[in-house]
Order: sequence, then C-alpha cells, then structure tokens
Amino acid sequence: MAETVQTFCRICEALCGLEVTVEGDRVVDIKPDDDHVATRGYACLKGLKQHRMYDTPDRLLYPMQRVDGELQRVSWDEALGSIGSKVRKLIDNHGSDSIAMYVGTAAGFGVLHPVFAQGFMQGVGSASMFSSATQDCANKFSVAREVYGFPFTQPFPDLENLDCLIIVGANPAISKWSFLQVSNPIRRLKEIEARGAKIFVVDPRRTETAKVAGEHVFIRPNTDVFFYLSFLHEFLATAEIDRARIDEYMTGFDELYRISEAWPPERTAEVTRIPADTLRELVRAYREAKGAALYCSTGVNMGTNGSLAFWLQECINAISGNLDCTGGTLVSTGIIDFAAFGKKTGVLLSEKQSRIGQFQTVNDSMPGGILADEILTPGDRQIKALFVTGGNPLITMANSERLRDAFKELELLVVLDIQPSETASVATHVLPCTSPFQRPDLPFVFPLMLGLQMKPYLQATRAVIPPQGEQRDEASIYVDIAKASGINLWGSAAAQRTFEAAKALSSIGKRGQQPSIPQELLLSGLLRATKQGSFKKLLKEKHGRLRPQHDPGSFLGKRVIHDDRKVHLAPEVFVTQAQKLEADFQLELDTKDKLKLITKRAITTHNSWTHNIDEFVSKQRGTNHLYMHPEDAARAGLSEGDLADVSTETGAVRIPVKLLSELMPGSVALPHGWGHQDSKMGVASKTTGVNVNLLAADGPDKLERVSGMANLTGFLVEVKPAAGALDAGHWSGISAAER
Repeated sequence: MAETVQTFCRICEALCGLEVTVEGDRVVDIKPDDDHVATRGYACLKGLKQHRMYDTPDRLLYPMQRVDGELQRVSWDEALGSIGSKVRKLIDNHGSDSIAMYVGTAAGFGVLHPVFAQGFMQGVGSASMFSSATQDCANKFSVAREVYGFPFTQPFPDLENLDCLIIVGANPAISKWSFLQVSNPIRRLKEIEARGAKIFVVDPRRTETAKVAGEHVFIRPNTDVFFYLSFLHEFLATAEIDRARIDEYMTGFDELYRISEAWPPERTAEVTRIPADTLRELVRAYREAKGAALYCSTGVNMGTNGSLAFWLQECINAISGNLDCTGGTLVSTGIIDFAAFGKKTGVLLSEKQSRIGQFQTVNDSMPGGILADEILTPGDRQIKALFVTGGNPLITMANSERLRDAFKELELLVVLDIQPSETASVATHVLPCTSPFQRPDLPFVFPLMLGLQMKPYLQATRAVIPPQGEQRDEASIYVDIAKASGINLWGSAAAQRTFEAAKALSSIGKRGQQPSIPQELLLSGLLRATKQGSFKKLLKEKHGRLRPQHDPGSFLGKRVIHDDRKVHLAPEVFVTQAQKLEADFQLELDTKDKLKLITKRAITTHNSWTHNIDEFVSKQRGTNHLYMHPEDAARAGLSEGDLADVSTETGAVRIPVKLLSELMPGSVALPHGWGHQDSKMGVASKTTGVNVNLLAADGPDKLERVSGMANLTGFLVEVKPAAGALDAGHWSGISAAER
C-alpha cells in the first residue's frame, strides 16, 4: 500500500520541501510540498526525479575490494580489516599526513557525514584534507576569513527588500542561489522586478536568468576583477561616502581607495568589453537605490582572480552602506552564532600549509589542484592513501587525466559512494552508502548554523526508505574504519568508545539490518543543545518550522569576530595580490582576439550526479556540446553538428558543435559534469559527452594563490575542425600526445 510522507531535498542549497510516495521499500513518486513553510510547492526537475538515480540496477549494494586487479564483493569485516591494517601500516611507515581525504559536494548536504569524516581525519592526525570547495567556492571562504574573521561569514542579498541587484557570473534560474536557500528562483526574480527594483545580469552569455528578468550586460570571460575595480573607482568618484560609518565599523579604506585609482571605466573597457557609459549606468543604479547588492557565483569564483574579485565586491557592498542593512546584504545566524563558536574553538581556522606550493588551508582543506602533485612527489608527507567521500574528483577536478594516473599510484584508495563512479573504477575499496532518502537529517550547515535562508526555518526528516543490501550511512562507516585502524575519532578515546557502544546498542533487535549509530538521537542532541527542542518534536511540524526573521543591524560592531570587531577592507594578502593586476591586464590585452571557454549548466544535469537517469540524457541529450557564437564558428570553419577539437596546453577534447547567438563573441561554452565512459553506471557510461576538466591546468603554479582554486572557467582555448583518426562516435578526451 502506498504511503506519502513529507521530507526535503538534499541535492542543493534550495532544500525544497517534498512529498514522497513510497510503496514497500521503494520511492515511486516525488511531488513538491505545497504546504511547506518556505518552499511552498516548488521543486526543480532534478529534485523530482532523483529517486531514479538512487534506484538503478547498478546502485552500490555491497562492499567491494580490488582482488587480482578486479573489484570483487567482500564482507564488511573483510573490507574494514583490509582498510584498517593498511592505514595503520602507512601511518607507521610514512606518518599521519600520508593518509588523505577528499570531501565532495554530496557530503556537504548532510549534517553527520562531514562531521564524522572530519573526525576520522582528526583521529588520524592528518592535515591532508581536500574538498570540492577549491573547485568552485573557496575564494569566498578565504575572503570572508580575511575580511570578516571567519570563512563561513557570507553576506547574502536581501532579496525581499532590495531596489537594485547586480548579478555577476551567476545563473540562479538554473543553478539556484549559491550558498543561499531561495525557493523558486525564477519567480523570485520576477517578483523583484515587478516591484520596481532594477536587476542587471553581467555574464558572457545571455543566460536563462537574464531572459527572466533585468538587463543583460556582456562581459569578456575572466575579466571580472577589472569590472569590480572600475565599479569601485566610479562609485568612489560619484557617491557621498559615509566616512564616519566606515571608520566606526571598518579599517583599510584609504588603502582600498588607492588601489581603485588606476582603474577608470574607460581603461577596463578595453578588456571587459563593457562600455564605460554602461558601467556608469550600473553604478548609478546601485548608488541611487534605497538598498542594493552585488552578488556573484562560480563564473567569478573559478577565474584566475576569484578572490580579488569577490574581495572587491564585498568591499563595495560594505563602504556603500549596504552591508548589514535592509535591502542590502545581510549576515544572519542559524541555531547558534557559528562564527563566535569558531573563534572560541578554532573550528575552520587552522593555519596549516601544503607541502606542495605552501598554500594555506581554507576551511581546513588543501587545494585540490595540487592533489596529484602531493601523491606523485616523493618525500616527507607524500600521500599514500586517499579516502573519497561524497565526491567524484576524476570528473570534477582540473587535469583529471593526470589525477587518474596519480590515483593509480596510491596504495589505498577508498571510495564511499552510492553509485560506481569514475573514481570508484580505480579504487582499491568501494563502500556502499545510503542515499539522502535512506537517512534522517536536518538542513545542512549553511541554513542550520548560518541562517543562509531567504525565509529562515527548521525541518527534520526521518529516513523515507530503508537501506538495501549492505548499505551503511557514512557516519557509521567512519566509526567502523576508525576502530579497524586503531585510531579514535577526533583523537578522543572516550568519543570513539561512546560511538562504538551507541552503534552496538542501537543495533540490538534489528536483525537483518546493517549496524548504525543512532542518527536521530545525535541530531536530537544537536537540536536540544541549541534550544530548538527535540528531533521528534520537530518531525511533527512536517512542513517545517519558521524561525525568527533576519535582523539587519545585528552584525557590524557586534558579530564581526576580528579582535578589533571591525571589517577589514584591505587585508595584506589582497593588497599584495593586487600588485599583479597590471600584468594580468596586459595579458588580457595581448590575448584579446583569442577564444575563452566558459561552463554552462542544463536543467537536467547537476554537477556529475544526474547523468545516470535515462530520460535526462536520452537522444540529443546524450552528449554535451561546444557552444559557439555563429561568427566564431564561421571563422573557425565550423558549422552546427560538426566535430571540433578543443585544446589547451593541458589537454584536448573532441566535441560536436552547437551554434548559440546568446554567447558573447570570443566566448565558447562547454558544459561540465560529463565524461562517464569509464564508470560502471549503466546509463551514464553510454553517454558520449566529454569531461571539460581535461582542459584545465593543475599544479601549484596554475592555482589562484589566495584560495588555491584552479582556473576552471574563462581560460584560453584553441578550436579547430576535428582532424585525425580519433573515433568520431566516441567524442572522448584526447591527450596532448594524440593531438
């Protein structure tokens, strides 16, 4: 008999309320929750079809271990014993830092998974932590740490009240709002415009967002930092600056002013292609609005100057009087003041450096772009083992072909996942995990601890369906791996013994089920500790519980955690980095006639996750394409449907062409997340798309210095008609040697 239950989606920040219909142990239908307190009947196509991804014939059910070169099914005891003995041996012979971990995006959308993964690494005593943040958002964390004192202090636009919104390098109509939970982004954009507010979308492509609302402004890829410099220059030249407010709440204004002086709009127009008059129009709208916000996302983040660009954006929002004000940008709190907690405990504030390149950690993580070097370079702290949890780095990271070669050199590669990904295909061990529908949960850290929600609320969910086969939740798996490795989670013997005992007790009487820690009890403890009541009580409010609204004016001078309680407008690291801008500007002038590549999303794809759903990748959707402006295609001798070879110094791919007049001439677009031919996923492995990250460079000299991010968008490419003997029916990546 079918049963309908309320839960919420956990594949992105939107966390849409869902009604899930269950028959037996299977989800058979998903609909939006019309009565949800915040999302009110909205959910995207990917969220409504996600059960197709979780319920496939190739879903991981049992532990696998590589034996004689092949992954074979083994028992949990065998897998854990093998992993644990290898971890102990590597620590003894090579030290704790020889054990590394990569935490992917999927891990971040749960509460317990990332906490226990971090606990395991702390127990090992290793600083070799890597995460997907250095692919798309570490610049925001590094800037926040320097400017506000804490990496998770992330101001967000007050969409309910602003009069001017300038969106740079973001496409919320398709990708949702980065970090911020906003229900039904298209409707929200239309509502903003309908009340008379001005919206500008600054992007190399006339995106879906630009089509929905506002005025579109073309910008040449990877020149965002120069846009922000001129925006700052023009604002300072024309606005009435409240210097008393700035001096009360901020430091470094004079240094910031000095940096902006050399960048009038006429100068930067040479590289951004934004006419000076157009930029002045944007500044005028921003300056005259009762409340305004500049907002950016991955199109800015993943460029060569992502940290400098975001730093300038935050400074403009601050000195204009919009930070911490109604209609500007807000800094909220979740169920605790997480920044104050971080300052007190040191959480996310470590200052360790990488062995390769001497990069400082961001959110306790090293740059993913040096992971291959850390594996392949002999010496002290060389990585010998890697745990990959909730991620698929062989698709998502720069120079992924070189990374694949590095992974093959590891003595231990343990992948925790729900499906047999590309990374799992080269693993020594693959451990089957539960899906979001198979575990209890609360909203993840951004809404829960930071209040990054347009409409603040809390919600709890139980597991909608039970695990299948021998699937286990990741938190329980890390308790088991720690025990097998002879280490203690978080370095605490008491914590380790407690969780082992709790797992044993919670498994009593549950014959035929996999052992698990009492997840609901732990989540309830978190709620009780923060005075939110019990998990069970929150469950009764099945459509969510509204929390107090945001409190403008509660941040400046009160919750900034620098010792002087002020926002730092000119941290030394950014002032120093700004010295390279003249050289970067000259490089842009020297390469102004060359093509630059950007990424592009589709409504049916979500990072590298959803390519195993047949209806999402059927027929013409079975590959990605190189999108070209008709003028650029004609110059290259290419037409619609032709195969093109796209190359950089790092690698090359062969891909069919689609013409797209919505692109800025000089820009080409290649959607990311494709290239699953080496996976064991039945549907995804038959797609013919290519991995754009085969083109992106890794290594310490190729990374953005402040955040350690790789340059995954806006880089130079050469595009030619396909030539040579590569199988045109496969369209796979081709190495530099094959070009």
